[in-house]
Amino acid sequence: MTGMAALPPVPTPFRHAMHVTFRQLQVFLALSQCQSFSQTGQSLGLTQSAVSRAMVELEGQLNVRLLDRTTREVLLTDAGQLLAQRVAPLLQELGEALAEVADVGHAARGQVRVASSPTLSAALMPACIAACGQQLPQVQLQLVDRLQQEVLAQVRSGEVHFGLVVEPPELGDLEHITVLFDPFVAVLPAQHALVRDQADSATVALNWAQLQGQPLVLLDHASGSRRLMDAALLQHGCGPEHCPVVQEVGHVTTAFRMVEAGIGISIMPRLAIPPHGLPGLLVAQLQPQVQRAIMLVRRRQRSLPAAAQAVWNLSAALLQAPHRADDNGSSIAPDLHIDGGYDAKN
Repeated sequence: MTGMAALPPVPTPFRHAMHVTFRQLQVFLALSQCQSFSQTGQSLGLTQSAVSRAMVELEGQLNVRLLDRTTREVLLTDAGQLLAQRVAPLLQELGEALAEVADVGHAARGQVRVASSPTLSAALMPACIAACGQQLPQVQLQLVDRLQQEVLAQVRSGEVHFGLVVEPPELGDLEHITVLFDPFVAVLPAQHALVRDQADSATVALNWAQLQGQPLVLLDHASGSRRLMDAALLQHGCGPEHCPVVQEVGHVTTAFRMVEAGIGISIMPRLAIPPHGLPGLLVAQLQPQVQRAIMLVRRRQRSLPAAAQAVWNLSAALLQAPHRADDNGSSIAPDLHIDGGYDAKN
């Protein structure tokens, strides 16, 4: 077979059935230093008979006498001396290698890649990145800002360790936890007939049924939320025959500008609304409330590296912190600064 490096030859003794254990060699080295079965047992936490049995098994596997036993001491044979000289540095190196591997498996250090769609990236991930920098200083959290379909594809392919997404239609191959719920709201001109009598109210609310007959400006189907918006509109009697979708756009900023121009009303997730509001527009709570679930997702039955697991745990704890409802009904973790959604694609 070409293109493959040849494996090193197996040493002759190991071509035969030989089952020398790490423990047997440890006992042998300790015995070579203590020269006493009882002292060796005490140093290793073994009984004297267990030490003796390990040496008998080792000699049996090597088919050579390693020890000369007398009533007062234990002496190494020539073969025993050779084994002690050769094996001692090897066991030390092996022990260090195993300790290093165990450290890698448990240490939270290195680069962690997390994918998220732009609105979630802007609204939720900055707080997670900042917390990671404070609590996991040896971890470099790299955010991959992509559309939801790309986020899910990268999670499934292993290009990223995990993702933050709007509830996807299929979760069978993904392990997931829901971290928060985000309600849909209506965005419309401040002087729109539907809200004219509420323009001075602190909280503006509409029933879904009131949207019937209104032209809509919605995010296109690349958005993780569009499927949920369509289902909510249909459920509340606002399907295409009652609420025509006159424009489908890729970014929330575009939708807001079209609403300002009077082209139609928009339905948006609350997280897409900037914290300072939308000048000239009103954000109305929709009743009954319909929410989208925000989830952390990862490949099912695949262990995360220690650093990625630490970031997963930290992100979940932060996003699932006791929530407060803001003035427009969003359920948002109290320490999260909801920012940047104005420019993002959901």
